[in-house]
Amino acid sequence: MLKTTLQHATLAQQKRTKSMRISSLSAGMVLGLAALTTPAYTNSAHAALAAEDGYRDSTATVDASAPIAALSKLTSLDNAKPLQLTVPTIEHFKTSAGVPVSFVRATTLPIVDIDLRFNAGSARDGDIRNNGFGIANMAATMLTQGTNRLDEEAFTRAVETLGIDLGSRAYKDMFIVSLRSLSDDEHLLPAVDLMTQTLTQPTFDPQILERNKARLLVGLQQQKQDPGSLASLAFNEALYGSHPYAHPSSGTLETVPSIKKEDLTDFQDRYLVAANASLAMTGNLTLAQAKQLADAITGDLPTGKAAEPLPEPKPLTQAQHIHIPFPSTQTTVLMGQLGNKRATDTKAQQQQTNFAVGNEVMAGGNFNARLMTQIRQNLGLTYGISGSMSPMLARGPYQIGFSTRNDKSRDAIDASLAVIHDTLDKGITLDEMRLTTDNMKNSFPMSFASNAGINGLLGMMNFYKLPDNYLTDYMRRIDNVQLLAVNQTMRETLDPDRFLIVTVGAEDPKLKVSTENKVTD
Repeated sequence: MLKTTLQHATLAQQKRTKSMRISSLSAGMVLGLAALTTPAYTNSAHAALAAEDGYRDSTATVDASAPIAALSKLTSLDNAKPLQLTVPTIEHFKTSAGVPVSFVRATTLPIVDIDLRFNAGSARDGDIRNNGFGIANMAATMLTQGTNRLDEEAFTRAVETLGIDLGSRAYKDMFIVSLRSLSDDEHLLPAVDLMTQTLTQPTFDPQILERNKARLLVGLQQQKQDPGSLASLAFNEALYGSHPYAHPSSGTLETVPSIKKEDLTDFQDRYLVAANASLAMTGNLTLAQAKQLADAITGDLPTGKAAEPLPEPKPLTQAQHIHIPFPSTQTTVLMGQLGNKRATDTKAQQQQTNFAVGNEVMAGGNFNARLMTQIRQNLGLTYGISGSMSPMLARGPYQIGFSTRNDKSRDAIDASLAVIHDTLDKGITLDEMRLTTDNMKNSFPMSFASNAGINGLLGMMNFYKLPDNYLTDYMRRIDNVQLLAVNQTMRETLDPDRFLIVTVGAEDPKLKVSTENKVTD
């Protein structure tokens, strides 16, 4: 009986409010259209109250100037206190095998992140065998595809049963084996056991190897249909020449078929060793537990030897343009030069920060960046353009990339170079610098807002042997940024007159290099 009475009351209420809902919907549509068609947005509290009251006048208009006027009177941010930042406490120790460990205790979540890095990326492929490109990548693929104790299917089932994230991957500089697990012994201890099996007992099954090579070759063939991949491959090959960074980490169509189990075993024996490793751990552990786990992970690693330093690549002596014909309505463009290596001392780190500020103003991915403003917004030549530095053990690349219509590629390249030249000649402004430094400071805490974020930073710092003040003094380095130093660092770092420019598209922009080393008609 009570249920029937409530149903009748509900139906009556629905009839009484039907017209109010229609009016509210009309008002919402008006407000939504106003927000889409004008840069000024309506006050959200006002809009919510209007909807609640029914806003019976569906033809009501919005005063577009009101929000702008209100912003000029907003004073709440004037009283905002300076950002107070607490950097995670990092504890350091070495395992019984001599592996350096960086550990941060984080008890908020019952999770542990482990990051074991070796100085053993694809740059070491050629040391295993001449033209052995792809060996490091294949070794990383196969570490989790079966061990002496568990075949591929059993290993995969064990990982899934524990609900852990266990993987390995190879980059140009480094080889990473990572684990994420719940921190209770029931999950963590068997997870660490699986991780140690991958490090010391991989089978590198020949049948699985042949399957992996077949799949990889299909992927490498597909890269030929991707203009971005073609541009990146050509850029690295031209920029680095005979340097180990020149070849792709995944290998090539010519080298992958020749990879054998013996190559993978040789790579493991030579580079996946204690003397070549560094370990980062973050999570719900005590220091004593962390030390115990670190010993368990690295205890069975062969001692081995640390990898030899990589040679330094030689910069290009003149501008160069490479065009790759590709049937597309768009032209993909990569331009840049040899960049910096990872900064390890205080002075170099300050210069790295100076450059980061200047480059964010010139080539950052946001809509305030000069390249984005000019090439996208003012000229309409691309949907997006940005550039970044990739420091590594040896000098990494500096690249600016974008895509544009085939018939506009020359215009877009010329306009981009003009923005770069103008920035280097005249420098960035004080207002641009302050906006960028404020953004960098306020976004910095997000770098360690999660266990994974903290552990990624720890792993990077430990691998490159960076001191703790790399992290703790980050805010100080930003505060020490000076306009004169930013502009000077930009001029010392970039030389657009010697840029390597790679284009992939149906039409050749017909750039050529003059005797003055400038890209011209």
